[in-house]
Amino acid sequence: MTVLVTVWGASPGVGKSTLCAGLSRWLTDTGLRVDHFREEEILTRPQFAAVAEEFKATGAVGPATLIAATANFVDAAVASGDDVVIADALMPFVPTLLAMGHGEEAIDAFMADLTEVLAPVRPVMVFLDGNAGSALSRAAAREGEQWLDRYIGKLAGYGVTPAVADLASAVKYLLRERAVTLGAVRRKDWGLVVIERADELPPGEVLRVAQRGLRPWLGKTVALG
Repeated sequence: MTVLVTVWGASPGVGKSTLCAGLSRWLTDTGLRVDHFREEEILTRPQFAAVAEEFKATGAVGPATLIAATANFVDAAVASGDDVVIADALMPFVPTLLAMGHGEEAIDAFMADLTEVLAPVRPVMVFLDGNAGSALSRAAAREGEQWLDRYIGKLAGYGVTPAVADLASAVKYLLRERAVTLGAVRRKDWGLVVIERADELPPGEVLRVAQRGLRPWLGKTVALG
């Protein structure tokens, strides 16, 4: 059965993409067939073409479009015979739904539909927890100060709740995003691996913690590395 490992975190800059790359290399080295779905590929993957088109046309994406795209993606993953899909900041789409103005009740209903669509695969989330302010500062140091201004401006433009106007309010919003995401996943009984203080750990240690946490879902044949 294909395992879907979706990696999220408390903030941009917490190390999601680095962990996804490490997990992909590790699992490939064990002989498994791995599909590494990078964050930016949602705009180019054929199964998500309707998502990209709707966002380009309207600046928003509806829950029904996300569900239909996910169903297409699951069908493709199963048909390809992939053992593991490593998805960087993709499902369960909770931050996207919050940004589009959906409340927690609507998100729970969406999660019920999403979990049903994901039945042919085995979803497990790896959540990199940590200090959102520190992670944002790290991302800004890597990408440049203009990146942080653009990120804050994007959240402000979406009109999220609580409202975002500066770094402090962005951190406050990310705390809500974290709580809603983890709550939604736990209520639907997905696999969940939370890595505490991920922003303080070196990447190699984050990878080792994730490897140990994923063992129950990936099977005994996967070496810990």
